[in-house]
Amino acid sequence: MENKAATMTKKYPDKPITLIVPFGVGGGTDLVARLLEKEAPTQLGQPLVIVNKPGGTGTIGWNELAGSTPDGYTLGMTSIEVILQPLYGPTKYNYPTALDPLVQISELSMVMAIKADQPWKNLNDLIEYARQHPSTIKFGHAGIGGISHIAGETFAKSADIQLEQVPFQSAAESTASLLGGHVQVIVVTPASVKQHIKNGNVRVLAVAGEERLTDPVFTDVPTFKEYGLNVISDNWYGIAAPKELPIEIKNKLATGFKAIINDPEFKQNMDKLGLKVHYLGPKESEEKWINGTQGLTKIVQETGILEKIKTQKK
Repeated sequence: MENKAATMTKKYPDKPITLIVPFGVGGGTDLVARLLEKEAPTQLGQPLVIVNKPGGTGTIGWNELAGSTPDGYTLGMTSIEVILQPLYGPTKYNYPTALDPLVQISELSMVMAIKADQPWKNLNDLIEYARQHPSTIKFGHAGIGGISHIAGETFAKSADIQLEQVPFQSAAESTASLLGGHVQVIVVTPASVKQHIKNGNVRVLAVAGEERLTDPVFTDVPTFKEYGLNVISDNWYGIAAPKELPIEIKNKLATGFKAIINDPEFKQNMDKLGLKVHYLGPKESEEKWINGTQGLTKIVQETGILEKIKTQKK
């Protein structure tokens, strides 16, 4: 039996590897997956086949990943929602224990954007308008209970205003809705709107990070903290496998992905998206999941978002 397992591992990978993206095409998670796809044959020895499984703010894709055979041929993109979703109530799997992180690729702060032709020149203008017109501003996000939803709700609470939330299945969908004039505000990753800013169609009002973004397209955008609002929403992207992956396969994948992520061309392509590479290996990623769960539990309880989301999910 052992010899058979050893032979399987030795040959691994001898066919393409499926990479589940639990959000729609064109969002930040999807864009990063497409960059990995380019480099995979060289570093992993086989192509990555990207399969988008949007819905349930990541849960549909992660349910499939957690339930798949741990043979190294089904992997999934992860984001902060992988540890957020179980906080709101029972999910089919408890992702932090049902999945094994292989690598963190990037860390990023969310941004709040509006259409460039809106009259609000800064965040204070938007807040003032929202106070005078309660619940008339709709804000779009990539799914109930996701980090973009939390950022929008935290902003509304900090600024003491009422916004109507509108969920979508990806940042690309919420951005399209903004451009179509169906929502007035979106919270997204910088990558989702960078091109629209350059085209002059979108303006970013604030960054939900501790400090401003270093990308030249975003350097002039103040943080929420600069407006005196406590809105910190940092997301991250990674890759995970179902639990019980044989250690030799796990190591092979971790080494391959590390080589992809640290490749200068990959970093350059990430920069073009407005994303910075922030590599963490399997052990560090696991620690981050544990610490992140503790921090987020506190945030969703203190802001009242936990109750709000439970109501919205019903």
